[in-house]
Amino acid sequence: MKKLSVKQKNWLLTFHVAFGGIWFGTALCMVAIALGTQNTSNGDELYAINSVLKLMDDFVIIPAATLSLITGGLLCWLTIWGFFKHYWVIVKWIATVALIVVGTIWLGPWTNAATAISQVERLQALQNPLYVFDKTGMLVGGIMQTVCVLVIIGISVLKPWGRRNIQKQEKQQPATSSS
Repeated sequence: MKKLSVKQKNWLLTFHVAFGGIWFGTALCMVAIALGTQNTSNGDELYAINSVLKLMDDFVIIPAATLSLITGGLLCWLTIWGFFKHYWVIVKWIATVALIVVGTIWLGPWTNAATAISQVERLQALQNPLYVFDKTGMLVGGIMQTVCVLVIIGISVLKPWGRRNIQKQEKQQPATSSS
């Protein structure tokens, strides 16, 4: 497989960093909105807040996370970094996939449910245990997700763990003879 030129790699890396930044920035804004609007006393505002969070999740978080994963995969495949040569790349892969899975299984559905409940019940949603659970899950999960994305960005910049010593491990394995 032909590797990317330096210019091509830099463009792909730029897009990867941008998508990661968009993911982080939007997640941080969602947490700020959720925290800053906890004491709303208007049902229409409550629904509007949840609608904005759902909109940000559906049209910014999901595409940015997906494109971050895709550009990361292309960087691994088309550069010397590879998928399993460096510990920091492996950790980023595991963490990114885990965050996308958590977002798909829990955070997205909680956001959708809270929006649907507040659309129907407006301010009465605050008395609905399911709404309170969904809203709490969104907030706590959103904070955790945002911190994790920031950690992934830090790993990208710092590359704290070195290269795996794959060749040394292969040489240490005993040769098998076929008899």
